[in-house]
Amino acid sequence: MPSNYTQLFVHLVWATWDRLPLIRPVDEPRLYSAISAKCDELSCKLIAVGGVSDHVHVLVEFPTTISMADLAKGIKGSTSHLMNHAIAPERDFKWQGSYGAFTVSKGMLDRVANYVRDQKLHHADRFLEDEWERCDAADPLSKND
Repeated sequence: MPSNYTQLFVHLVWATWDRLPLIRPVDEPRLYSAISAKCDELSCKLIAVGGVSDHVHVLVEFPTTISMADLAKGIKGSTSHLMNHAIAPERDFKWQGSYGAFTVSKGMLDRVANYVRDQKLHHADRFLEDEWERCDAADPLSKND
């Protein structure tokens, strides 16, 4: 019996609560490692992760067995718990409830992965892809940069 074949890639972006600068550079290795671990747990392949002090971008390949909402909820929930209990218990860390999700074609993977990994450079140079910076329907992240 033939098996299903899928190539499903998504670029997710979400912000800290009120876009506060709650992610310090020293926090990033553990935060990004936790994102990777949660992706593995959800049977997703992490392709790239990056961010700045007030938001995170993630590029993953995902199976048909998980919904976009469950993927975002799983990653955000586990990382919020980690930030509050292990990385920065002295801060009241939380993510905004919304997120942006963008499908990515295989031909665009390298471009999007580089954009995700180079977030600090893009924000420093203000070379932002406005659409890829949106994490809710009404308010692009880039307007506050």
